[in-house]
Amino acid sequence: MPGTGGSAADSGELGPEDVVRQWTSEVIHTSYVPMGRPDVEAFLAECVDELLLVLDGGPVGAARGIGERLVGVHLTNSAALARTLRILATELPRIREIDPVRLIEALSELAAGFAGALREQTLREQEVIQRAVSDARDAAEEALRASEARSRAVFTSSALGIAVVTLDGVVEETNGALARIFRRPEAQLVGGTVFELADETWQAQLTGTIAELAAGVADRSFLDVRFTVPDGAHVWTQLSASLVRDARGEPDYLVLLYEDITDRHMLQEHFRQQAVRDPLTGLANRTKLGSSLDTALEPTHPGRRVGLCFFDLDGFKAVNDSLGHPIGDRLLRQVAQRLEATAAEVGAVAARMGGDEFLVLVPDSSGAGPVIDLVERLLREITRPVLIGAHELSASASVGVVEREVAGTDAEALLRDADITLYRAKSDGRAQWVLFDPERNAAARDRFKLSAALPAALDQNELFVEYEPIEDLATGSLAGAIAAVRWDHQEFGELGEERFLGLAEETGLIVRLGSWALEQVCEHAARWLRQLGPAAPVPTVNLSQRHCRDPELVADVQGILRRTGLPPGALALGLPGSALFDHQGDPVDTLEIFADMGIKLVVNEFGDGGALLGRLRGLPLAGVRIDGPHVAGLADPGDPDPLDQHLVVAAVGGARLLGLPVLATGVRTELQADRLRELGVSTVQGPYAGYRASALEIEQYVAAIR
Repeated sequence: MPGTGGSAADSGELGPEDVVRQWTSEVIHTSYVPMGRPDVEAFLAECVDELLLVLDGGPVGAARGIGERLVGVHLTNSAALARTLRILATELPRIREIDPVRLIEALSELAAGFAGALREQTLREQEVIQRAVSDARDAAEEALRASEARSRAVFTSSALGIAVVTLDGVVEETNGALARIFRRPEAQLVGGTVFELADETWQAQLTGTIAELAAGVADRSFLDVRFTVPDGAHVWTQLSASLVRDARGEPDYLVLLYEDITDRHMLQEHFRQQAVRDPLTGLANRTKLGSSLDTALEPTHPGRRVGLCFFDLDGFKAVNDSLGHPIGDRLLRQVAQRLEATAAEVGAVAARMGGDEFLVLVPDSSGAGPVIDLVERLLREITRPVLIGAHELSASASVGVVEREVAGTDAEALLRDADITLYRAKSDGRAQWVLFDPERNAAARDRFKLSAALPAALDQNELFVEYEPIEDLATGSLAGAIAAVRWDHQEFGELGEERFLGLAEETGLIVRLGSWALEQVCEHAARWLRQLGPAAPVPTVNLSQRHCRDPELVADVQGILRRTGLPPGALALGLPGSALFDHQGDPVDTLEIFADMGIKLVVNEFGDGGALLGRLRGLPLAGVRIDGPHVAGLADPGDPDPLDQHLVVAAVGGARLLGLPVLATGVRTELQADRLRELGVSTVQGPYAGYRASALEIEQYVAAIR
């Protein structure tokens, strides 16, 4: 077959020739075709090739010519068109990936071409009738009878329903096809009006069309009309109405041709539903939701309000992972059905955003209270147990709720605020709803902005490292410096790491960020060594728990030390206590590896839990760090709180038993430093020891006091 590029049988997959064979077998027996089966198959093969060219990007209007050619080879039975559309709509997507919207447009053009050609063919037949009638008036009686016989044959055998109608719409004569289309006996049709063959919604347009023709304003008109038969089914027809004038050229009567297009209309409606419905759950998809949002946000009257509820199922991934995706899909369908049924009771629209996320749009809400009541009803429906096969499942959901006036908002802002409010609901504990709060959502929105911008900030050198000095309490000298990452943000200004390290940990960027900071610090420390020699301070880089678990950490540290030329003994790593042990409670191997390399290891947050103390025995550590409110309590000008003092004494005493020096952070005053010195703390960091400084400023300070 031309253009198919090989046989489908060779590849084991469906090809265009399979579509052609099925199309041929389906339609060849529906109509009288004056050529053999091989010729029909070759003709339909050319049609398939042309249609594939349209679907591959060719002009959609080219498909109209295919429909016209079907009529040209006498494939004019109504069943031929219905089967043609069904076969092409079903089989073409199986042989090639096709845009469903373009397929709908192409098949609509094909059907329109078919209908137009069939209509023109019938109109030509009608003109034959009219000419025969006109000629018969001047011909002999026998010729008149022959002409009338031919006209009657065309009239009675036509596949289209034909009605001869007075200028005011009364039916005077019909053929059998019209009775079949409207499922009424001919005797019931004759004497009635054509307006009775249209549902109320279409009657006004039909009345206007008949009036224009009767007045002689137009000679021909076309429109689609729907009619409901007694059993409740809808019949869709395409009506072609023509005016017949008398010998003086005045309007005489009308000829109406009805083509049954119900199958085509239903197929097009099916395609339209596919374009706006989620295929798994049947709920409205993003496209349908967008149009519903646009309608709900129209300021049709002052004070109009809208509500939007963003649902996310909690722990749904566990269902898919443990029971499989088929069970998960069935659970999603059950949840969707419950959402849709409950939402429909109050005129709300339920939609699926994707995955396990759903939206419920409440147009014309009457305040936050009723919307929250609806959300609680929906949550009760969702949490009702679902029996799927042998499994009884219970779902729960977190919900972000936004309810506000339509004026001053738009779809993008509404969706964004609902999404951020949902994030708050999940962060606050899940299985609950949270109502939009402008202040809290502004903070969450800022977090999203920072999270999204952080990768680019690393690439664009917006991050830099500064140092917080560590003072030796015994000598007052600079004992080291703790590295602190800063962000020079274009919108928010200079940010401390407390603003974005948590985001990096959540998103998995912490490993990349930690490696970057480690390399920056090692470059600075290597320069300090070259410029200051033995007086160079030892920098401490604090690693997050996630970074400590990175399997490439050791190789990464080794590579950085090698590239920068920094001796391992000139670097200290701060480690969280929880990162020192594996899931079985055994010390992680990286401790021994780093200690063997000569890197100093410091345990952070040592004073926060006594359970850690006994587990540190025998580990290759160089020191511990204490901080928190109990250290800050020692800054009180009066007597320190006894509990704060006791906790510090316990932490320092435990470190002394392990033979580890203690660093206290957050030290602000001289009194606080003196109290810590008396308790056994050897080094401190904070405003008392000095404020944050750049690598160059640290270098210049040490050089000045040598």
